[in-house]
Amino acid sequence: MPKYRALAVQTSYWKPKDDYTAKIIDAVRGKIEEGDFVVVSEKAVSTATGNFRDESAVKPGFEAFFLARFWMRVVWGYPLGLMCHFGQRLLFRLRNYPFEQGGRHKQLALDEAGLLQALMFGSEGGIDGSNLPYTYVSLPLKNPAEAAEIIRREILLRLKKNVCVVIADTDKTYRFRNFYFTPRPKPMKGIYSFGGAATYVLGRLFKLKKSSTPLAVDGCDLEASQALTITNIADRARGPGSGATVWDMASRFRVGVGGVSWDMLSQVRHKPVVIVREAVVKS
Repeated sequence: MPKYRALAVQTSYWKPKDDYTAKIIDAVRGKIEEGDFVVVSEKAVSTATGNFRDESAVKPGFEAFFLARFWMRVVWGYPLGLMCHFGQRLLFRLRNYPFEQGGRHKQLALDEAGLLQALMFGSEGGIDGSNLPYTYVSLPLKNPAEAAEIIRREILLRLKKNVCVVIADTDKTYRFRNFYFTPRPKPMKGIYSFGGAATYVLGRLFKLKKSSTPLAVDGCDLEASQALTITNIADRARGPGSGATVWDMASRFRVGVGGVSWDMLSQVRHKPVVIVREAVVKS
């Protein structure tokens, strides 16, 4: 098994209509070498391309209110949360899950990802509100392979470096021996997606080894196991940004959920790009 080292590259916060490829080029210029892996956050690309929704405009129905009022507060707040080994702070937040705002979020999850994903306690179907302001949530990229190809091609064109680009999401993939599975829809080939909340609970219950999920790879052939190793290294190097959850993000800025602004997020150190390189072993 090769060893790797990683460099998380700090950039300004990517806002809608930003030229994310130009920001990546500026960030990695003078830092990358031939054969490096360039791991890019799916959420950052989604934000820059305007692939997000404002939940304040969503009208929740009965099913969404049921999920917010009962499923989240009671089922996740007690049996499922305990089975997944959640800490007391997260359990408290789940047991006090907001009705109105939570209902809108669950309705969007139902509309975009379906019931099995809406049963998740967060990041339903890749929908995520962390590192976004107000009541915006990012949606998963429809074609992460296309984004990976564009980034790799631009790096080759402008910097004359052949690299391997990986688009990754922080949602977890779990490992059981040589079998890799995730609740996140549409991971890369070799990782199986099924079950939604049931898959998540299974992985957490048995404390299976987990990694961030690679969605697309361009510029090299990677087996799922190697891609998972690389995305896991990149995730540790990157850190949580403004917060791992919308609650953490709001707490950091000392505002309520939905009170974070674009300006607040711009003050945080963002590292949407990580360069991962195979370490040279000295004999």
